[in-house]
Amino acid sequence: MGEDSPAYKPTDYILLDCGAPSSSNSVSEDGRKWATDERSKFSTFNSESASFVSKASRQDHSVTRVPYMTARIFREKFTYSFPVSAGLKFLRFCFYPVQYSGFDATTSFFSVTANDHLLLNNFSAYLTLSAVDGQPPSLSKEFMVPCFGTEKLTVTFSPSPNSLAFVNSIEVVSIPKNIKIPFDIPDATAFETVYRLNVGGATVANVHDTGMFRTWHDDSPYILGAALGTVPSQFNVTIKYSQDTPAYTAPAVVYTTSRTMGRDPYINMNYNLTWNFDIDGGFNYLLRLHFCETELQSGGKGIPVYKDYVLLIPSEGSSKQTLWLAFHPSEEAKFPDAILNGLEIFKLNKSNGSLAVPNLESSSILASLKPENKQPKKGKKLLMKIVIGVSLGCTVTVSLSLLLSLILWRKNRCSYYRRKSMERRKASPLPDQLCKCFTLAEIQAATNNFDHAFVIGRGGFGNVYKGIKCEVAIKRLKSQSQQGAREFWTEIQLLSQLRYVNLVSLIGYCNDNNEKILVYEYMTNGTLRDHLYNTEKAPLTWKQRLEICIGAAHGLDYLHSGAVHRVIHRDIKSTNILLDEDYVAKVSDFGLSKMSQISTTNDPIRTVVKGTFRYMDPEYYRRQQLNEKSDVYSFGVVLFEVLFARPVVDSKLEYSQISLANWARKCIGNESIDESIDSFLKGKISLNCLRTYVKIAENCIRENGCERPSMNDVARRREFALQLQEIENVEQVCQVSDGAQSQVNRNI
Repeated sequence: MGEDSPAYKPTDYILLDCGAPSSSNSVSEDGRKWATDERSKFSTFNSESASFVSKASRQDHSVTRVPYMTARIFREKFTYSFPVSAGLKFLRFCFYPVQYSGFDATTSFFSVTANDHLLLNNFSAYLTLSAVDGQPPSLSKEFMVPCFGTEKLTVTFSPSPNSLAFVNSIEVVSIPKNIKIPFDIPDATAFETVYRLNVGGATVANVHDTGMFRTWHDDSPYILGAALGTVPSQFNVTIKYSQDTPAYTAPAVVYTTSRTMGRDPYINMNYNLTWNFDIDGGFNYLLRLHFCETELQSGGKGIPVYKDYVLLIPSEGSSKQTLWLAFHPSEEAKFPDAILNGLEIFKLNKSNGSLAVPNLESSSILASLKPENKQPKKGKKLLMKIVIGVSLGCTVTVSLSLLLSLILWRKNRCSYYRRKSMERRKASPLPDQLCKCFTLAEIQAATNNFDHAFVIGRGGFGNVYKGIKCEVAIKRLKSQSQQGAREFWTEIQLLSQLRYVNLVSLIGYCNDNNEKILVYEYMTNGTLRDHLYNTEKAPLTWKQRLEICIGAAHGLDYLHSGAVHRVIHRDIKSTNILLDEDYVAKVSDFGLSKMSQISTTNDPIRTVVKGTFRYMDPEYYRRQQLNEKSDVYSFGVVLFEVLFARPVVDSKLEYSQISLANWARKCIGNESIDESIDSFLKGKISLNCLRTYVKIAENCIRENGCERPSMNDVARRREFALQLQEIENVEQVCQVSDGAQSQVNRNI
């Protein structure tokens, strides 16, 4: 059993339940005793009229009575003064922005300073929470404030004009004096805790910390895509703290849980274990990565270490940036694996002492958000990759990739020149902004409260609605849908980073009140299947079908080899190819997609089998190994679906014809393919075009994936087939023209 870390005993430990009556017994559910700030010695310098107390009108089920149900409301500037020992102090605030007696906290804007550091400026707790997925009811902010020059921590709340300020609780906890702040960061620097994660484990509550009452959150919401790695737990290992890593650094539970890449060295060398984080641009950030090898097979000894990195995140366009943290084993590692136990990300104040950022803007109306379907221009915005070697003990070496436009700040000059060399390397484009997060109220307004009159599609996942007065499609997932939370977030993470003419654009999403909703650009002509069979729509011409197949092939080729990361769709079918008003094909529905480094192209990914029956690659089904050729097989089935205009499985037909892929192979073997094609197309396809089309489709559905072409080859061969058809059409026109001229001559 991992031993509990000896608790650090904080020199300063102040808990204020703001607005609580002096007669109350303020003990929170975690067992901590809170003092009221009523006539507190910490606020004696303020006039009685400067503030008042109030009680929240309602209690959300996730909010505890102490310290959230009472608040102190500030009419004017109000200061708390805490006598403390010299050193860094944790300063924590809790905000519960609801209706109070005589005060609406949702309309509150205010600023907060601490020892001349601007922590919050014109801050709205309500707007901040509105921008968070699921919109939690309460907010906690944690800062580290220096108190070296004076043994006093002064905290001032200043209401914005025509507004009031409020706070539910204030917490002051000292930090060990010998805690290491790296890279000669000045003592006067203030920090904001942005993320603190227990990687590979459940959230660790503050009372289970080492005495500083930090909360270590579950890291799984920040994992990119579906490459989750593995989460081995070694609770029977004793964590051996050291002078370099004292027991208060992180609790033992953080070091006994971890996230690794897995036990298969081949797979590990062919993907990255990646997290991504939303952060504010224009600040320096301190990243502290916690490691502890505990698995015996890799020589783990239970000795924890941590590594610090300081990054400069430039401010470009939007104030929000995305930090990617990617792990990959080094080539020379004895055990090709990567491990991370814990992660802390802190924002450092600017030169003027400020940590504040503007409030996030509320979502714009849906109609203004339709993106342009253009392939990103090179160089518009860059993603910089810097590789840092991290040695873990003496057994495993990991290459850590910090992905963003970032600069590594290190003490010695050698690293500076290494950084400048890496800055000159070729970078890859990132989208200008991630997709928008809509409130449920905005979605309801856009669909007339999910009026069935606006339903344009139905499926096992739920309904698709056309937006009112805006060209968007709104997919509302059923609560019992098989497309669960992981697929929902996978689609958001992938499509928010991809912009290409043959991929459907994700405009935004809603994760409000247990609703999972995706907002896409509206595709006027629906799905490809809508135009093939069981429909009242006019049949597509052969040229239209060829152009649609070419467009979809280009979209898949972009996913496989043209994007920043390699993406395998895993669910290609005719209902996931959408058509815009000009019948341009766009690949859609990325809920089952897998992403990895572009350098791993064609390398298999071992994964649980998912997809759609009869479109699914049989080799993938048997071996549970996914690669690009699995998409190629599915696309081959679609090609025959386009040619035959029939379902891929039709139980009404005789046994040999039930499976479209098997029937197509049989027709090719019997040289009777022209007898089974869509009756609308008979006599309208040139023989050379048909042969080329069928040959490439046949190659796509070969049993052995190695024998299938790439999507780039498929696209080029489709284009060649279209050229053959157009040549035939021109020749027919010429023959008609020549025949008419001959008849004229004979008449003369």
